[in-house]
Order: sequence, then structure tokens, then C-alpha cells
Amino acid sequence: MLGLDVCEFGNQVLELMWLAMCYRDFMADRDSEVYPVDEGSVAGINYKAPAQMTMREIQALDCKDKSLTKYKQTLLGCSPMDLDASVPNVQVTRLALVCPTAPEPIVMDLTGDLAALKKKTFVLKEGVEYRLRINFKVNKEIVSGLKYVHYTCKGRLQASKDTYMVGSYGPREEEYEFLSPVEEAPTGLMVRGMYTMKSHFTDDDKSDHLHWEWKLSIKKDWLD
Repeated sequence: MLGLDVCEFGNQVLELMWLAMCYRDFMADRDSEVYPVDEGSVAGINYKAPAQMTMREIQALDCKDKSLTKYKQTLLGCSPMDLDASVPNVQVTRLALVCPTAPEPIVMDLTGDLAALKKKTFVLKEGVEYRLRINFKVNKEIVSGLKYVHYTCKGRLQASKDTYMVGSYGPREEEYEFLSPVEEAPTGLMVRGMYTMKSHFTDDDKSDHLHWEWKLSIKKDWLD
């Protein structure tokens, strides 16, 4: 047991470790959590993001304590510390609308030409159930409070703004995957038509990890 040693390690470092690996599981167990989150309802909460420390700083703390070193490796993993400086800390690779009844996968590749996505239209049948799936990588440092935000616009008017709380993650070689709870596409003559979606992947520090535009057409049937 690490009990006493961990207490002496300090609240700040423990908080960072917890954010890196435990936050996602904690949030997944909260059945009452609602996605997407109205960002306006969160703004009034007196929340202060924890002070940031680099992976090197965390790993260097109490490096002679073998039990704590092993504990940190368990929580933070063995991240690549010598990546090319040009590689971004967070890389968003794919966004998908996961729908069991769709005739083909609804997936957009975010590693290529993002401008080309503006010319492509993704179709969603009204009333179907679907989920958002986001694949991304964290390469260098712990990232706190990742969020996926999209603005839905019809013509020149903004119809809605939705914020999905993705969580906090530490660096690793494998991709992470975020899957939203089940949602239902709207129905009715008034909601059918073409929408412009303006997507942003950001975090507690308001970093712009990626932003792009795409078009979504809600139709009465998949092949209309």
C-alpha cells in the first residue's frame, strides 16, 4: 500500500495524476451526466483548473522513491519524451456519426485536407439514433478538460451550440476514443434540410487543437 507515501507526495501532483487517468472513468460512472452540455450552464460554476506541470516535472518529482515512481508509471504510462517539437500535443484524427441503420459509415478523416470537408455533405435520416465518436491522440503532456464544441447553422442563422465534455488525458502512443451517449436526430418538415456544422476541439486552457467545417443534411430517408 502507498497510503502514507502518497499523502506526503503532495495534493497538487496527485490532482494532476487523477486528472490524467481517472477523470474519464469517474465521469462514465455518473449516470446522471447529460451530453451535450450547455456551456452557459457551466460558466457560473466556480471552477478553477489545476496548475499545469509538464511530464518531465512530474516524473522528476521524488524520483528516488521507487514506490512513487512505479505509481506514477501506472497512472501516467511511459510516454515518448523525445517527439519532434513540430508534432502537436493533441491530434484529432477522425469524427464519426455512429448509426446502426446507416447504409454506410459516416466518418470524416481529420488528418487530410480539412478544406475539402466543406464541399462534402454527410446525410442523416430524421429520427434515427446515433452517437458521436471522436478519435484523437495525446502526444506530449497531460491535457485537462478536453471539449468538442460544434455550432449548427442553417443558412446564416446559428441554430444551436453543443458542448461535449471529453475529459482529461495523459500522453500515450495509442489513440483515445470518445463515444457520446445515444442521441436522436430531429424529425419533421421544418428540420429537414442542409446545415453547416462548425466544429472545435478545445480544452480548459481554450487551446485550439483543431477546428473545421462540414455539412450535414437531414433527410426523410437515407436515399432521398
